[in-house]
Amino acid sequence: MRTLPPLDLSADVLTLTRALVDAPSVSGSEEALADAVEAALRGLGGLEVERVGNAVLGRTNLGLPTRVVLAGHLDTVPIADNVPSELRVVDGEQRLYGCGTTDMKAGDAVMLRLAGRFGVHGAEPEHDLTFVFYDNEEVDSDLNGLGRVARERRGWLYGDLAVLLEPTDGEIEAGCQGTMRAWLEVSGRRAHSARSWLGVNAIHGAAGILATLAGYSAREVEIDGCTYREGLNAVAVEGGVAGNVIPDACRIMINFRYAPDRDEDAAEAHVREVFADALAAGATLTVADNAGGALPGLSEPAAAAFIAAVGRPARAKLGWTDVARFAAFGIPAVNYGPGDPQLAHTREEHLLVDRLQPAEDALIAYLSRSSA
Repeated sequence: MRTLPPLDLSADVLTLTRALVDAPSVSGSEEALADAVEAALRGLGGLEVERVGNAVLGRTNLGLPTRVVLAGHLDTVPIADNVPSELRVVDGEQRLYGCGTTDMKAGDAVMLRLAGRFGVHGAEPEHDLTFVFYDNEEVDSDLNGLGRVARERRGWLYGDLAVLLEPTDGEIEAGCQGTMRAWLEVSGRRAHSARSWLGVNAIHGAAGILATLAGYSAREVEIDGCTYREGLNAVAVEGGVAGNVIPDACRIMINFRYAPDRDEDAAEAHVREVFADALAAGATLTVADNAGGALPGLSEPAAAAFIAAVGRPARAKLGWTDVARFAAFGIPAVNYGPGDPQLAHTREEHLLVDRLQPAEDALIAYLSRSSA
């Protein structure tokens, strides 16, 4: 197994980001980077450190009345000829290019800088802190390292507020939507296309489902001042046997992005209600997966203090993130980190360098005892 150079947590956040990007850690191959992170955290002397697979956990135990959990994943999507990192000036802006610059090694670098500041003996943060660096976020949810920590070391995730340093372009994105995928299947009867009247065309039978989707009116919900807009869409259609056969089956995959005031059962019930006519006519609905969202929890004192420290209003997270795992424990959680999420997973993934330090400074202001 390869060994990486030691991580210098006293280095500036740009240098640390580059060191992380230059350490390839595609999902499933995070061990070397996890080793380096673990060694760096243990070297601080003021953290309790634990390893769970390739997830690395560290926390202060100062007996403070509140605890903040900071979390970020170490893995990236497959490299697209964009490692090692490269600094360029484009249109007068300094940019750092490379796989993971935005999603989310810049956020990891900020976390490590905070660990370096507050994870030493004698440090005086305003809150006890927990740092969670985890693996396999970019692949199937059953492999997700944060899920493994939740199953095996649940107590490590408890706190008064969780901050997931996913890229948000320096904005606070509160909570997240839930997401459900399901197959709607329509049955028919096969026949030769030259004698189509002898069959029942399942693809034609799916027309009503598509019409329902096209006419669907998305609900908007305001929670804690954040507006979540729902969406119900077809994302795949499968059907057909051959060019001369009337198809006897057609199925449509739908994706329901729902506001976090619905739980998984309510989301499924809503989808079944929307397609009640099709289901009554014989269509079947099979849920492929359903992950509940996360309420913003911005009325909680820790969350309100975080918004004040950052100095930016919160907006709804339109998408699903691992904040939902914290919400399942009743912990308010927000997404906040450097990097433009629209550049994540692209060949040209890059980070505006001038967005790095403000993210670190905002978190220092919130976490420092002097901010009280």
